[in-house]
Amino acid sequence: MKRPSPRLVAAIYPFAAGAAAVNLFFLSLLGSWVGLPVLSPYWSVLGGAVLGLPAARAFARHIERLIDQAER
Repeated sequence: MKRPSPRLVAAIYPFAAGAAAVNLFFLSLLGSWVGLPVLSPYWSVLGGAVLGLPAARAFARHIERLIDQAER
């Protein structure tokens, strides 16, 4: 399997990082129901920035597969 284009990953990354940050924050809110601490927005954004890259790569790989399939 070929690697996704770095330009495509870079285009998707802001959306993936933002989605990861929001999901981390909401997950911490759900965790507060069982006594876990709630993440601050700063830590949520930092975690989203870290988790956004693998998510962007995975989605870019999916997009590349769809493009290859459409070109066949």
